Amino acid sequence: MAYRKLGRDSAHRKAMLRNLVTSLLKHERITTTETRAKEVRSIAEKMITLAKRGDLHARRQALAYITDETVVKNLFEKVGPKYADRSGGYTRIIKLGPRQGDSSPMAIIELV
Repeated sequence: MAYRKLGRDSAHRKAMLRNLVTSLLKHERITTTETRAKEVRSIAEKMITLAKRGDLHARRQALAYITDETVVKNLFEKVGPKYADRSGGYTRIIKLGPRQGDSSPMAIIELV
């Protein structure tokens, strides 16, 4: 399978992933389940690659996915240049162990 369904229909899954990516780029570190973190990683790395490119088309592509304009501005002005000499691997996933309520495996995903 090309992607994880995460037990949601396509619209809910897309909205959830957009919100998670926006939160990750805003706070630079979020706590979520392992499977969500692994799914968010690929999208967040694509957004950072767009920010490294830095042209108008890349900015509009990022704005089409990320829900907050201030996050995109920060992404292109600070985060993109920060990783200019790095060729991938902008995020790190740290496993935390099971969640108290339902024993779901939790993880922290953060920007390196």
